[in-house]
Amino acid sequence: MLTLKDFQTELRQLANADKALSLQRFFKTGKGEYGENDIFLGITVPLQRNLIESYIHLDFKDLKKLLNSKLHEERLCGLLILVKQYQKSFLIKNKKLIYQFYLSHTHRINNWDLVDLTAAHIVGDFLFNQDLTPLYKLAQSESLWERRIAIVATHHFIRQKFYQPTMTIAAMLLTDPENLIHKACGWMLREVGKREVKILENFLQQHNTKIPRTMLRYAIEKFPEPKRTAFLKRKKSLLR
Repeated sequence: MLTLKDFQTELRQLANADKALSLQRFFKTGKGEYGENDIFLGITVPLQRNLIESYIHLDFKDLKKLLNSKLHEERLCGLLILVKQYQKSFLIKNKKLIYQFYLSHTHRINNWDLVDLTAAHIVGDFLFNQDLTPLYKLAQSESLWERRIAIVATHHFIRQKFYQPTMTIAAMLLTDPENLIHKACGWMLREVGKREVKILENFLQQHNTKIPRTMLRYAIEKFPEPKRTAFLKRKKSLLR
């Protein structure tokens, strides 16, 4: 059976130095930036997805090593394996163990792609039709990444036409200081609007004095141009 060492060897064989430099700029790894000191091998997500198919059997001990890695791609692959294991499991107790493992390692889920590719599949799926207190606690966390996990996890609810958690958490995060949170909230609000535009419009009208411009721009991205322009002009006039 293939081992963690085999995986790490194969992953490094896919490294692309030029792509790594590009990714390190894209993911803001400079001093004082949100991804400070993150190290990339320069491997695309499709290549990583293909590679992990032979390593779905890795256990929590191995996955913990991947999540504790300094290499971005090792952390992402560890998380993608977790998603695969979660989706393949038919037992709620096993899903719960994966959910708990995920939440116990949020300090290593420390860039936006790591959150965006996994949170809805594990946290969102597990908490659907359950007590959402853990989700709201994440939204109140001091950790930028846990707050992003909270809002992005609601993408699973949106797909199930259950919109209230998204609206509640977006409202909680209106005054968040981080632009990455504004973008994530705007993204989720846009997803709601694709399905129920009135719910989105009511939210925007209710919170028009507080909603950050970035969140607004992301939320109304799919609106017809006249309506989008009207919302932006209204926001601008409120700021005068």
